[in-house]
Amino acid sequence: MEWPEGELSARVSAKLNPMLDFAFSDPAPDVMGETHAFLAVQGGRIVAERYWKGFDKASTHHSWSQAKSMTQALVGILVREGKIDIHAPADVPEWQGTDDPRRAITLDQLLRMSSGLKFAEDYVDAGVSDVIEMLFGSGKDDVGGFAAKFPLIHTPDTFWSYASGTTNIVARCAARALGASGEAFREFMFRELFGPIGMTSAAPKFDMAGTFIGSSFCFCTERDFARFGLLYLRGGMWDGRRILPEGWVDYARTPTKTPPTETQGYGAHWWLGMAGPGSFSANGYEGQYTVVVPELDLILVRNGKSPLEQKDEVMRWMGRAADCFRL
Repeated sequence: MEWPEGELSARVSAKLNPMLDFAFSDPAPDVMGETHAFLAVQGGRIVAERYWKGFDKASTHHSWSQAKSMTQALVGILVREGKIDIHAPADVPEWQGTDDPRRAITLDQLLRMSSGLKFAEDYVDAGVSDVIEMLFGSGKDDVGGFAAKFPLIHTPDTFWSYASGTTNIVARCAARALGASGEAFREFMFRELFGPIGMTSAAPKFDMAGTFIGSSFCFCTERDFARFGLLYLRGGMWDGRRILPEGWVDYARTPTKTPPTETQGYGAHWWLGMAGPGSFSANGYEGQYTVVVPELDLILVRNGKSPLEQKDEVMRWMGRAADCFRL
């Protein structure tokens, strides 16, 4: 299942290639950090591909929070199979007390980061960071259980707050709905998602409790991240086979109300608007992006190592890269 290849028009090349030269310059530009890989797919064909020193098309890259969008896809497959209802209260054992206000939280609210749960999403300060404690500290053996213990601090569906703990609760709910965890859940991922679309490099990571660490850990090649993007660009279809239920991609990109401080919109475990109106993206820490631009039949993938202070510039660069394909 090799990618077919196409060619950029001279007009697009004249605009895009100088941008790539800058992003891949050595030493890396201070405003962007290192860009390890870039891929553009238009019309289902690779039209641009470049790698940093030491990387090539066989190299795998850290997903970081791009894995959240993969978790959304796995929930969609369970919806397709009738195993899960996103509008029903989430199946979280810690929330089942009769006087526990969390028992009413739905998977839909979790997927839209609007559960109202307390969680500090800080990637730098280990002293105040719940996500660092979850992934690398006391929560690492049971990420879903760790996240499920946090209290409710807002009425569900009234406050948006991006939280990796939320995704690991969702991932554990998916395992419970399937009735499988650990290696059996990995087999489900490859049978129903990765295998059918040819993501042979995908390497999802699990905690000791057998939960897919869906907030943060699924390594892939650049080309396989693009395959995942193409699945969403094609509305959840692959070679005539429906992978995601009808309407699931539209659900992913239906806006959730976010604070005015957010520079991007948010849907259901997908970000909105990086490459203009109608675009949506799987975003990860340090500048991991898979951007879907339906208007242009385009997917852009970028992996690298860009500190948080460079995040906005890298996102602007991705938006300008998409603009190169516009007339």
